[in-house]
Order: sequence, then C-alpha cells, then structure tokens
Amino acid sequence: MLCPGENGHNVNCQTGFTVKVVASAQRRWKPPSARSPHAHRLPSLSILMVVAIMIMSSSLDALVIDNDGIISNQTRHRRSTSGAASCMQDARFYRNPNRPVHKIWTNSECAKYFLCLDGEVFEFKCSEGLLFDVVRQICDFKANVDNCDVSAETPAPKPLLEMADCADEYQLGCADGTCLPQEYFCDGSVDCPDGSDEGWCDVEHDPNAAGACDPRKCQLPQCFCSKDGTQIPGSLTAHSVPQMILLTFDDAINHDNWELFSKVLFTQNRRNPNGCPIKGTFYVSHPFTNYQYVQKLWNDGHEIAVHSVTHRGPEMWWSKNATIEDWFDEMVGQANIINKFAAVRMEEIRGMRVPFLRVGWNRQFLMMKEFGFVYDSSMVAPHSNPPLWPYTLDYKMPHSCTGVNQNCPSRSYPGIWELVMNQLEAGEYMCGMVDSCPPHLSGEDVYRMLTHNFKRHYLSNRAPFGLYFHSTWFKKVDYLNAFLKFLDDLQKLPDVFFVTNQQAIQWMRHPTPTNQLHQFESWHCQPKDLDPHEQVCNSPNVCKVRSRVLQEDRFFYTCMDCPAQYPWIRNEFGLD
Repeated sequence: MLCPGENGHNVNCQTGFTVKVVASAQRRWKPPSARSPHAHRLPSLSILMVVAIMIMSSSLDALVIDNDGIISNQTRHRRSTSGAASCMQDARFYRNPNRPVHKIWTNSECAKYFLCLDGEVFEFKCSEGLLFDVVRQICDFKANVDNCDVSAETPAPKPLLEMADCADEYQLGCADGTCLPQEYFCDGSVDCPDGSDEGWCDVEHDPNAAGACDPRKCQLPQCFCSKDGTQIPGSLTAHSVPQMILLTFDDAINHDNWELFSKVLFTQNRRNPNGCPIKGTFYVSHPFTNYQYVQKLWNDGHEIAVHSVTHRGPEMWWSKNATIEDWFDEMVGQANIINKFAAVRMEEIRGMRVPFLRVGWNRQFLMMKEFGFVYDSSMVAPHSNPPLWPYTLDYKMPHSCTGVNQNCPSRSYPGIWELVMNQLEAGEYMCGMVDSCPPHLSGEDVYRMLTHNFKRHYLSNRAPFGLYFHSTWFKKVDYLNAFLKFLDDLQKLPDVFFVTNQQAIQWMRHPTPTNQLHQFESWHCQPKDLDPHEQVCNSPNVCKVRSRVLQEDRFFYTCMDCPAQYPWIRNEFGLD
C-alpha cells in the first residue's frame, strides 16, 4: 500500500515505500509500425532508469498528489562506490550477493538493495524501520519481509505439464515432477514446491487458457467474439450502425475540472440526434475527489465508474504484485465509497479502468467476476485498421497483449466485457490516451488528428470511437478549442451518438439499426426516478477529517453525513 501525501508534506504510512521507475520528461516518439500503446518511445532501459528513478517511501522527501489524483514523488539514490556489490543486470532490484553471511538478517543489510545499469551499480536503502522485499520489489515493515537471505528473485522453472506423465489424467506436472490437479496451475496461488505452477501463465502458456473464438457457441446478448475483433455485432451493415463516441475521463473530479465538465463540454445545447444530451463516462479515483460533483454527474445521466481508491504506484504493482485481496480493496472499495458518499446506486457502478492502464492478469478479472463488474476498459489494442469492437472474455482475446510487461488475462471470464482501447493515429505516432499523443502538436494538428481518427471508424466498421482523457489536457486552450470544434462538427451528423460505456454495451447486446433507435430504450433520456437522498444537494458538507493512514487532515466534500475518518482502503466508510 502506498500512503500518499499532499502539498509536498512528509507522511507516515501503515505500510512501506514502493519503487517506481519512470521515463524522462524528455520523450521520443515511436512510429505506427512499432505498434506501441502509447505515443512515446521508451529510451533504452538503462537510460530510462538512470534519468528518472522515483522512490515512494513512508518518510518521503517530496511526495505530491496532483489534483487529478496522480501520485508522484522524488528522493535520492547514489552510485555504489565500494565495489562490494557485483552487477546483476536483469532490470530488477537485487541485494548484494557478496554481503557477509553474518549480516544477512540484520536490519541495515536487509534494507539495502541495488540496481545495475550498463555495468554501473547504484545503491539504495529503505527508509528507517523498513526492509527490502526482493520478490515484491518494495520496502515494507520487518514483519512482512521474509527473504533477507535471497539476493535476487529466481525465475520460476517451466512446469512439465503433460510431459510429467501423471497417473491421474486430470493432473499436470510441476517442474520437479510433482503432480497436481490441472486447475491449480495459473490460479494465482503457488502450489508446486518449486513455484512452477505460477511462473508460466501468460496467454500462450496457461494450461487452462481460454480457447479461440467459437461464433457458433458465442451468441448475443451474453457473449460476443470474432476471429480478429473487427466484426460488427448482429452482422449489421456498417452504414446502418450508429457511430458511437465514447468520451471518458480518468481520476479525481473536483474544483480543478468541474467547470470544464459542467459548463464547457456537457452543456444542454450539445445533444444527440435523438434529442438526448450527450453523455460521458467518468473513472473516478478517490484522492481529492468532490463527491457532490460525482453525484451531480450521475444525476445528470453520466456513467460513474471505478478507477481505484489510492491510484498508487509503482505502475507495475498493478500488473505483477497486487493480490486478489488488493484488487477488492482498491476497486470494490472505491465502488463502496462512491455508493456511500455520492449515492450512486451500486447496480449502476459496473465499469472499471486500472490506473496507468496496467492490466492485472487473472487476479483482476477474478475480482470483477466475484463482485459483478460488467466491463473493464484498460487494454490498449495493437494498431488496427479497421479498429476493434469491444468483446466478451468468454474466449481468448482477439489481439496480442500490448505494452511493456503488460499482464493480460489468460483465462475465460464469461460475460465480462472488454471495451478495448483503439489507438489513435497522430501523424507518424500512435497513442492510447489522447493526452499521451505528442505534446508538440498545435491546435490545428489536434483537430486534424481527431477528424482523421473519427473517419477511420465512421468510414469502416463503425467500431465505437473512444476518446480517453485526463482533464489536464484541456488546460491548453488550443487543444480545448480544437476539441470543441470537432465536437460541433460531429453534432451535424445524423448517425453519431455520444454515449456512455454502459450504453455502448447495451447496444452491442441488442444491435439496433440507426433508423430504429427511437425504439431503443437504453439510449432514451427519461429523468432518473431519484430517492430524496440520491438527489444532489446545493451545498455539500465540507468535512475536515483525519486520516490515520496518511497521518494528516483532509477536506472531504459530500452531500452525505461527514465520515469520522478519511475513507481509505479497508475503511471505505470512514468509520472511527
């Protein structure tokens, strides 16, 4: 768990720091042929890490959460000059393999860790009272670290599987020959003595992996798949399909972006061809969110979805380290906070997006299945013309798992939708989020980029056209004006609809030609029948509440009663 601070203040945490490696602010850009999910090219790993290594600790020198809830911070490291630590260049942190045996379990030695880049060793040390966990790649309290004697994480050996010739036909072999039930392999829990049952679990190696799409068995409204992901649901012709525009916004909703949402983008004069106001989807993270504003957006018909409680780092934690319990804490916890303090009905909180778009393998989707989430929208698809339609995870996803060390689900999760994120073409670059496109673009460049990518959808298979934002992108006036101009252009077309992600799924479950949409109730706009407590208040309660985790006071805005404590994971309701 990361304990964030505010305005650069130091904080004390209930758990230790984590290590985050990020790219330099000076980014280079990758051409479309490379098919990256983001527009920027990562420099060589050694340059990337040396230029910017950000360490999050329980006694941070400079830790900030910006108004969008993104966590960032900086601290110091130093080159190892003693020569005692040899180079183990595997792009992961490790302990000194030459440390004295009698010091292995001492706090001072177990708190040290190293990183080798281009033959040069850099030394780090955990904050006072914390030890380094070489497996999880984080610093944590002593009670939680049991591998001080391990210098580096050893890759799990490859299991034998069928080659083990197990006596029971329903069992497979570990690397050491131990036979276990097939369902034990790649279930997120280590069962083989050598750990091999959880070491080779990507889509290509999981013995329980989802099978290829079978259109004969996969039938709407519960299941949808196609061989390459580009098929139109219901076998409709492209010209009869309404072009759906999916506007989504990630992170906190607060005074920093409220005017943008309420007075600039979603105004009463912006309407779909059926006369209903245009809608968007908001993936809400908890830090610095004003829940009165969330409640107002929901009252107005926008979709409220989940983006985690903490929005914690490092980015790789979500893909590699988060347990199923962590996923429940972060995502179900945030759903509980939204339900409690913004009065959004739980049955309407059905979507989620992972921070940093770091997909969480099968653990994420097991949580989604257990809780009842309907869809995820975190996977960036490889560049494709025509673009991809959303699909259910009954079968193997129809594209590769795009991204550096990305960790896509390998198993079947019937009925769970993936609203895959099609990349934008920006000249010779590619980008997933709009704000990850090259920052040197002019307003006119942005307008042309948006128009060009709209045509890629509208003039081909009319897959939903997703535009994914952080609100800070609109602070550049030229970009805002370009987007508004683009918005005005689309409103002149009779078959273009700005809908929520849930509305897009409803259409896919029941494909309806444009000329019959007047009968499609899911896109109608009757006012919500709200209970008194669900109706947004004019003036929220301004609560100054203490956070035991963050060790500071926070202001919290809600139409509901003030909590006794600042809500956080494992205390979503802010109980004393």
